[in-house]
Amino acid sequence: MAVITNFGVPANGNPGTTLMPKLQYRFRVSFELLGDEKSTTEVTQNVISASRPNLTHEEVVVDSYNSKMYLAGKHTWEPITVVFRDDMNSNVIKQLGYQLNKQVDHADQSSAKSGISYKFKTKIETLDGANGSTTPTTFDMWELQGCFISNIQYGDLNYADSNMVQVTLMIRFDHAEHKLDGAEGENMLGSQTVGTDGEIVF
Repeated sequence: MAVITNFGVPANGNPGTTLMPKLQYRFRVSFELLGDEKSTTEVTQNVISASRPNLTHEEVVVDSYNSKMYLAGKHTWEPITVVFRDDMNSNVIKQLGYQLNKQVDHADQSSAKSGISYKFKTKIETLDGANGSTTPTTFDMWELQGCFISNIQYGDLNYADSNMVQVTLMIRFDHAEHKLDGAEGENMLGSQTVGTDGEIVF
């Protein structure tokens, strides 16, 4: 989608058009199996900001005669940070409280038997800005699997500050899939499919 037709960088014989960028404020963060597993609409509606996934590969160093060679080792998905408004009805902190109790019951000092008992899914979508009678289009979506809360900060109170109370959440996850143009199963980073002869194709 071109914005201006003569202010971009000419490349490969094409004119210098500028392309419309995705805008940071057009996004949506939704959750599945978070908290008491009921409606999390209020949680989504009170998101202020969210970071997107970062992937880091360890380096495997192969030493040889006069030099070194580097290979990609195991990868790590870094935790993401999501910031919420603490709404007057406490809808956000209620759901986050339910989720924390699923991970560890602090009152009885009892923890979940396995990860499936408390892990949830997070979706971070980049949208086109449509709303109301026009359904928004998803340009791309990050789907984070095996999520749990690794850190929560309930924010500060201050007589001299007029800002809203914010809750900051750090979410650790096992795996991420990047889906483009709303297509399920296409352009997925870190996913794999099985070929016709049984081999794994990355």
